[in-house]
Amino acid sequence: MGDDKLMYIHPAPVRVWHWVNAVGFIILIITGIQIRFAEIVDWFSLEEAIKLHNYVGFVVIAAYGLWVSYYFGTMKIKLYFPNPRTFVPNAVKQLKYYGAGIFRGEPNPHQMTPDNKFNALQKNAYVGIMFVFLPAQMITGLFLWRVKRFENYIDLIGGIKIVSSIHVLLFFFFVAFLFVHIYLATLGHTPLAHFKAMFTGYEEHHGPEAFEETAF
Repeated sequence: MGDDKLMYIHPAPVRVWHWVNAVGFIILIITGIQIRFAEIVDWFSLEEAIKLHNYVGFVVIAAYGLWVSYYFGTMKIKLYFPNPRTFVPNAVKQLKYYGAGIFRGEPNPHQMTPDNKFNALQKNAYVGIMFVFLPAQMITGLFLWRVKRFENYIDLIGGIKIVSSIHVLLFFFFVAFLFVHIYLATLGHTPLAHFKAMFTGYEEHHGPEAFEETAF
């Protein structure tokens, strides 16, 4: 492979969380469609859909708790926050790459390393997803799970219709995000390179500065 070597980018706890979360999201989307459109969708009973949706929802919440514990416990959470001084120029470079450069075979302006996994656009997106949208989805899901128990909090937000609307809108957002995420994951040096890396932990690094990280 010439100058191509392996970098250990994705530690085991991150990979486990990623795949638990991915499978959980897919099940939540399927059961959510059954619950929301029960009149026209008949994959399984509404009661089964609700039970599975609630069970998997708690699995995803628990996985999120592990994700937060790992990243704050290791202080790797800084990987998710963009540098205010370099965010705009780096974001512009990345937009140009996604909009045109990638179709001309130009190299990605962001070179992934263990200490700089995400490009500027990814960092901006993940901050919103991991610290705003996903918690909001989980909290509204808990409120809908036990309306009477969380009645006071529901009233503070504006009532059950507001809570339900937020939950459903975020549902559609995460469905769209899943498709975009899968597409962007195919943009490695091969379409399956990033998928493979999320199983092994190793990303292939191309070029004269390639190096190999020790696994942990």
